[in-house]
Amino acid sequence: MLKQTYFLSALFAAMILSAGPLYSQSASLIAAGKKEGKAVVYGSLESDTAETAFNAFKKKTGIEVDYWRASATKVMDRALSEYRAGKPLFDIILTNDNPMQIMFKEGLFAKYDSPSAKDFTKESIDPNLGPRYRNVVIGVVYNKDVIKPADAPKSLEDLVKPQYRGKLVMPDPTQHTTTTQWVASLDKLMGKEKADKFIRDLAAQKPILVESLLPAAERVATGETPIAITYVKYVYIFGQRGAPLDYLRLGKFMGDGHYLSLNSKAPHGNAGKVFIDYFLGAENMGMIAKLGEFVNRKGVYPPLPDADKIQFVEMYDLDAKKFAEKKKEYQQIFLH
Repeated sequence: MLKQTYFLSALFAAMILSAGPLYSQSASLIAAGKKEGKAVVYGSLESDTAETAFNAFKKKTGIEVDYWRASATKVMDRALSEYRAGKPLFDIILTNDNPMQIMFKEGLFAKYDSPSAKDFTKESIDPNLGPRYRNVVIGVVYNKDVIKPADAPKSLEDLVKPQYRGKLVMPDPTQHTTTTQWVASLDKLMGKEKADKFIRDLAAQKPILVESLLPAAERVATGETPIAITYVKYVYIFGQRGAPLDYLRLGKFMGDGHYLSLNSKAPHGNAGKVFIDYFLGAENMGMIAKLGEFVNRKGVYPPLPDADKIQFVEMYDLDAKKFAEKKKEYQQIFLH
């Protein structure tokens, strides 16, 4: 018994000693961050989710967050302008893959290997940007009060069947860049020949075109239009408000990845590192998953049926020239 007690005491002491450097390193970083006063974040994370995460971060660390939210393109434009002028005001950029890659090539980001990154799936870690903290997953959502599950489409190809003509809403691929990407990436799921035919058949269905993914979800939530191409997470978000929504189990779903990176000239570099460590950590990832987000931390899923079965396929990155080409092509297909 005495030997066992001695062994457990020694083991506990060893655990404290081994954990000590990690704790002191974290504590010293937080202390340095608190001296800087705040972390300045530019991003496109939705305001409600951001507010939940940032308030929890402040409570945990005592560090304020100044958040400027805009579209991914506007975030990139402002960050690049400040950086090129030699007066960047931001510490962290928090947005989707395409503009993040462009900003990385411009030298905006410092390499920071957060200890929180170890709990992300290997396939979600970019060698330059670090963990892809969430996937925004696009799928087909329908209103169960208007279309019974037995009568709902079972695949993307089903959307072009005659019975669904005029019953579909989607963002305008000639205007909404994420939808332009989604349509342009359909060959990842179908192959080029099938995708080209599907796009033309989809346009022939005369879908209702709206400005973005949220209005598409709002129309299907009210039943005004029974089927939508939109974010899958809206099934949960609008379901919390009583909307009778479900989504097609397509197996493979396309979407965009979102990252956060530290400015290579961050005015509050320590606060920025503390922010990244917390944001990628178990507490925050669990919190935003509960709000319906598809995070890439291992074993964490949103409260959505079969979320763990979704196979994520990242859309193509398109440069400005390619976006212009595709939007022009889709004008001919969808608007004529």
